[in-house]
Order: sequence, then structure tokens, then C-alpha cells
Amino acid sequence: MAFRCSAKWHRITPDAVRKPQLLRFPFVPTMSPLRPRVRGCILERYRSVHSVLLQGGMVWDGTGSVAFPADLLIEGNRIAGLWTRAPNGFDNAIRIDVRGHTVLPGLVDGHAHLAFLQKADIVETGEVPPEEHMLQTARHARIVLEAGFTSCLSGGSAKPRLDVALRDAINAGKLPGPRLLAASPELTNTGNLGDERRMHIYRESVAMVVDGASEVRQICRTLLREGVDTIKLNVSGNQTTPTARSDQTVMRADELATAVEVTHAHGKRVAAHARAAASIKLALNHGVDILYHCEYADEECLDLLEAARDRVFVAPAVGLLHSLLFEAQAWGITYAKAAAAGVALQLERAQMVFGELRKRGVRVLIGGDYGFPWTPHGTNARDIELFVQLLGYSPCEALVAATRTGAEAMMLAGQAGKLAPGFLADLLVVSGTPHEDVRVLQKTENIKLVMKDGEIYKSSLRELRQSGRA
Repeated sequence: MAFRCSAKWHRITPDAVRKPQLLRFPFVPTMSPLRPRVRGCILERYRSVHSVLLQGGMVWDGTGSVAFPADLLIEGNRIAGLWTRAPNGFDNAIRIDVRGHTVLPGLVDGHAHLAFLQKADIVETGEVPPEEHMLQTARHARIVLEAGFTSCLSGGSAKPRLDVALRDAINAGKLPGPRLLAASPELTNTGNLGDERRMHIYRESVAMVVDGASEVRQICRTLLREGVDTIKLNVSGNQTTPTARSDQTVMRADELATAVEVTHAHGKRVAAHARAAASIKLALNHGVDILYHCEYADEECLDLLEAARDRVFVAPAVGLLHSLLFEAQAWGITYAKAAAAGVALQLERAQMVFGELRKRGVRVLIGGDYGFPWTPHGTNARDIELFVQLLGYSPCEALVAATRTGAEAMMLAGQAGKLAPGFLADLLVVSGTPHEDVRVLQKTENIKLVMKDGEIYKSSLRELRQSGRA
């Protein structure tokens, strides 16, 4: 069957298989930020089938064990079988040659900011009109998906409905992107992180300012009405905020408690920017579900986190700290300047705290606040290397954090994050052996195939002849 080139985007779906006239692959222009790239010769010939067979590769299944040679069958959006060598009887399956490659679960970013526009000043991001902002956010979703991240747990949107609209468009198949749990903008207090207003001028940012329990209740109800999955709270300050330091707790107990009460009543979750020890304790004592940063955790915090390890998730955002210290000179942030702001101490504290949390079995997520110029979208896999380099994780442990633990945070425990029959077909085929050297995941050219929900969004692999493997 011949395929014509077309600028129109089509997903590889069972419906498309039944209607081959819809398919205009394999060579698809890729200038549009809203079109996934499907390259190569996977669709040399299409049959009326619903299954894909990945043959001849090594499989790292997400359990933390070593990789093993296996063929993997996908039917619809689920993994249907895993064999050392697939038995006969799948003559109608699309067979893809993955020899010399590793198949692994799709990656999960546990602290994503797809609506952050890679600007050094959050005011610049806040001032972008919603329409243009949505287009750029959609572009980031495609970039992150093609980098191997099939799921993102948002750590904060930049406007009230950007995450929500993006999630809904992705779920409806209108845009390519990862599975997304949509967050609110960061709810902050006057003078805290994200409040860029001044008496003489109003300035937008990526946060919404609320003061007092009544304001918190009203805005949480509004955001939940609009469809967010997560309410994000700035409980601590930040090194960039002169009036609210990183080791300072700004949000009051009644404000935090109200946010948790309202959000949990709607069956949704609360995430907290919590750097200070007092902020961590406040968040844990009031039932916050996801804690970000936690660098200044003391021994009591560690004990509380360990006691809550079956309920909470934490994420250190080491990618942001490392990049600010060593890779932000182009934006005027030298090592000396970052260290003077406390970033070096925060990175040192993060190494101590999260090394200890690893030993205590606390569920730690990758996700390094990507979305700034020094942490651009698509480089999210850098965090996996930093878990190995700085936090004491083995490569397999870091991959488990980036896959199975991430799937649990996405509320997909037992459904994703593992390659096993019955699990969702969210997976990657990569060059190299990421379970031994996680750095291979940082080069997008090593990501040879991206499949999400059984659909191929990116591939440079070839289809095997129906009669064999060569």
C-alpha cells in the first residue's frame, strides 16, 4: 500500500487501520508544534489489525530487575503478552524490529510545568495572553512526549485553565502530549513566592494571591469547578523572594487546612512547595498529598515523611538547583550569585535529605522544575542522572522512580509504569542500556519509539517482514 505525504496529523489507531485512506505516513512534515513525528518505515504496509509486536529487543520491565531479551505484544492500548520469543499466531500483527534496543516503560515527570515558558522572569510568563500561552504550552507537551515522558504530574500551571484545557485536548486526541494531571496556578500569600505586585503597579506572574481562609476556600472551589486535578500551594518562600526566604513558612495553618479540606472533599489532591522544616510539618499534619523540595527537613520531618510514606510523594527538583548553580551563567546567574542566594546550601541539603528518604523507603519522584531557560522542556530526563549522581540511587532505582513510582503518583498504580500483560501500553524503545547508563535518555535521538496508550507518536524503527525477523 502506498502512502502519500500530508501535512495533516494522524494518530496510529485501530480506527485508522480500518480506514487506510486516512493514513498519509510515513514522511510527515514536523514544523507544526501540534503534530507528533512519526518517521521511518513502520507503515510500509498496513493490515486490518489492532496489534503491534516489538521483536528482538531487551526489556527492562519497571520492577527494578535487570533487562532480559523478550518480544512484547500490544493489543489496543494494553500489553497483551511478553515472551522470550513470541509464539506463532500473530501473522496480522505489525512487527517492529527492536533488535539492539531496550524497551522500557514510559517516563513520568512528577513536577512538571508545561505552561512555564522558559523565561527567566515569571512576570514575563504571566504577561503572555492566554491564547498565545496555550499554543506554547501545547508545543511543550509535544516536546516532552517526544523526549520519552508519557505522563506528567503538573506541579503548577501558569494560568487557571491552561493545564485543564491541555489535559482535555490530549485526552480527546486533539493534541499530542503526555497523560496529564492538571494543576492550579500556585496559590500564594501576599509577599510570598509568586507575588510580583507592587503598590504602584500590578504585575502578573504564575501565581494567584490569596490571604485568609475565606479567600482560600473561594479560590479553591473556583479552580476545582474549572476542572483542576491538583491544588498547588506555596507554603514556603523561595531564594528568589526577598520578603519570603526558602527557610521561612509563610502560609498559615488555617489557610492550608482549608485548602486541603475543600480539595479532598472534591476527591482531588493538594501539592505543596515546602522547603522549610516548619512548612513540611504543617503540610504533613494537615494531609497534603505531594511535597516539593523539602531541603530543610529536620529529623522530625524525616520521621513524619517515613510514617506517611504510603500516602505521600515527595520530589526534590534537583534539576533546578543543579542548573542554577552550574548552567545559568548565560542568564547572569553565576555560581557565586546562586550560592549567595542559598542554592548551594539547598543542593547540599537535598543530597542529605533525599539520600536518607531513599533509605527509608519514601516514594520520591523525578521532576526538576523544567520550564525555565536553564531547565528547558525536553531535558527532563536530566533528573534521572542527578538521582544517580547526587542522591545515591542506582540506575535501576532511578528508573523505578521515573516509571513505576511516577505511575503511582499519576494514580495509575497497577495500570502503568511496568511492562506486563494487562498494563497500559505506555512505553519507549531506546538505543543503549538505560538500566545501566541513564544518560542515554537525555539524547532525544536515542528515543527511537514513543508509544502512549497503544498509539505510536514517534518512531524511526522499521517494520519486519511478516515471515521473519530480518
